[in-house]
Amino acid sequence: MRELVIKSYADLGFHKTIGELIKGHSENKEDIREVAKKLIDLTKVRDILDLGCGYGWFEEALPNGFRSILGIDCLEANEQGFLSVARSVAAQSRFEQIHLPAPIGVEANTFDLIVSAYSLYFFPDVLSEVHRVLRPGGIFLIITHSASMLEEGEEFFDFSNLRQVINNFSAENGNTLLRQHFEHVTAMDYINSLVFVKEEKDDLAKYIDFKKEFISKDISPVVVKAKMIYELETRGTMRFNKNDRIFLARK
Repeated sequence: MRELVIKSYADLGFHKTIGELIKGHSENKEDIREVAKKLIDLTKVRDILDLGCGYGWFEEALPNGFRSILGIDCLEANEQGFLSVARSVAAQSRFEQIHLPAPIGVEANTFDLIVSAYSLYFFPDVLSEVHRVLRPGGIFLIITHSASMLEEGEEFFDFSNLRQVINNFSAENGNTLLRQHFEHVTAMDYINSLVFVKEEKDDLAKYIDFKKEFISKDISPVVVKAKMIYELETRGTMRFNKNDRIFLARK
């Protein structure tokens, strides 16, 4: 799993390009980060931990005025990108390269807000450590995919290995997993689809390329890309499920 994550997310520029591509092809034009922020009273947040922080995607949507932000990621290449964003919103910012799940080297009850945006399915066994470092009254915010995100591709292919990754923590099973560690759990659905027309086949190809390391555990990404582009050219338009869910777990 670690090797797949590193290969998939190592190209920071391509990662950002895909983020913009997803935004551009989304039917739901409200930024999911803005939706998530409305669920939290940020005036009560001083110290933040971001698990699987990447280049600081979530922090880009935050206001300034926080006391500290710690970002943890398995990719050292994300350090400078994350810190450049975190420094603009917090008085103190720090990045640690850690391959989660693993102990987080801080005292118990350290953070008011812990974030895991599109990452918890890579390290679901970190939940007990999250509970330890979250302050009483603090919030653990998770943004995750729905297991149905593969349904269009599964019309043609068996993505058993990729589905196993998503099922580590998904919209469908997240509540059950969180309640093993947190008593108070709520959720909100973010309904969305990615829409491509046949003139946008290059964008669809890039979207598939971004997932190629995970796809390759089941089938050749070249085969998948060729088939999906053929279907797009034949049908004229294709829609891909991009429903996500926001979980809030309170300590």
